[in-house]
Amino acid sequence: MSFINDNFMLKTKTAKKLYAAVKDLPIIDYHCHLSPKMIAEDYRFRNAYDLFLGGDHYKWRQMRTNGIDEEYITGGADEYEKFRAFARTMPYLIGNPLYHWTHLELKRYFGIDEPLSEKSCEMIWNKVNECLAKPEYSAQNLIKRSNVEVICTTDDPIDTLEYHAQLKNFSTKVLPTFRPDKLVEIGKDTFLPYVEAVGIKDYDKLVEWLRGRIEYFNSFGCRLSDHGLDYIPYAKGDARAVLEKRLAGETITKEEADVFKTAMITVCAEEYAKFGWTMQIHVGAIRNNNTRMYEKLGPDTGFDSINDLCVAENLSALLNSLEYRDVLPKTILYTLNPKDNYVLGTMLGNFQKAPTAGKIQFGSGWWFNDQRDGMVSQMRALGNLGMLSRFVGMLTDSRSFVSYPRHEYFRRIMCNLIGSWVEDGEYPADFDMLNEIVRGIAYYNAKNYFNF
Repeated sequence: MSFINDNFMLKTKTAKKLYAAVKDLPIIDYHCHLSPKMIAEDYRFRNAYDLFLGGDHYKWRQMRTNGIDEEYITGGADEYEKFRAFARTMPYLIGNPLYHWTHLELKRYFGIDEPLSEKSCEMIWNKVNECLAKPEYSAQNLIKRSNVEVICTTDDPIDTLEYHAQLKNFSTKVLPTFRPDKLVEIGKDTFLPYVEAVGIKDYDKLVEWLRGRIEYFNSFGCRLSDHGLDYIPYAKGDARAVLEKRLAGETITKEEADVFKTAMITVCAEEYAKFGWTMQIHVGAIRNNNTRMYEKLGPDTGFDSINDLCVAENLSALLNSLEYRDVLPKTILYTLNPKDNYVLGTMLGNFQKAPTAGKIQFGSGWWFNDQRDGMVSQMRALGNLGMLSRFVGMLTDSRSFVSYPRHEYFRRIMCNLIGSWVEDGEYPADFDMLNEIVRGIAYYNAKNYFNF
């Protein structure tokens, strides 16, 4: 019997009963990195390498750790040989979520129970490729068979959203998410080329352009924004003067950069609140640590890790400044460093406000925390400090069209955690209430929170 079976990750009778109540619910993937172009053009995958390994830095990191030469990861090696190198790595991934994710994907999409290894590689390669040759394995059909109701992609403010327009009649809602990092991060090398490309000459024009782009995204059904921050900035000062200095080619200080970042996030938040959007804040990554490989491969290639900066004071100041003027939008806070779970878990309670249940959310275990222990730690912290029952649940944060079993993985882990509390006598076996809680976390909370 396959280890991916009906009771996978479910340790108690209560967990199994709770999972039965959520397993067939639709998926709301409110944060991912799927390509709208690939969805709109109904992309057909060349082979198993293209589907499973193309652009997946999670897998690339572990292949490097297993001693695989870069030629077989991001280099020019034959695609079958690259897949075989991944297959050779797979049996060594005990304890790593990639082992579970990969075998869930093989089982759910291709009916493959055989563990992936160098020995089974050729058989799995051939079977997957045989399936991918069929129309029902196109990008759109993979989404349909995954029971996905809503996908929120991640999009730059300059995006025309032409592919979202083409997807207007697709059975799954594909909505944009506003990600203005290149405009906010005034101190980075990408800032000047970016503002030059959009023709911004002064602060007032920048604010006008930014508000206009938010309104444009809103016309396409956008319900969320996303800010990927190295740290939480907060500083008062003259943002106009900082921009003028930067546009003149002068060097600005970190304090000056923070003045500008704070102003831009504030302008954005005001607009998000006006349109009823949710603001996501991701914090805690230290990126592109390997300079040699960054120069060779660029960003998002597997050389990022967890930072350990302090977040509490500036986060409090930022949220408070918005709440004081009653322009704090619904907000989801994510930390890459689990040391901050209790910081974020307690920060939520400072800014909750009717009529939205759980207006300020503690986001699901993100990136390196997107595994059983990370997800359980996040849910335990939220349960201890806030209201787990109002949690908006899981997201893929993925570029892969077969990553949707991660929602199944999360649902199993969530039901197992809550089931264990019931079995231990810490919560009554009131299945009317329990089913409402787990079904809310799995689907309904997100549907209501984002007004989908």
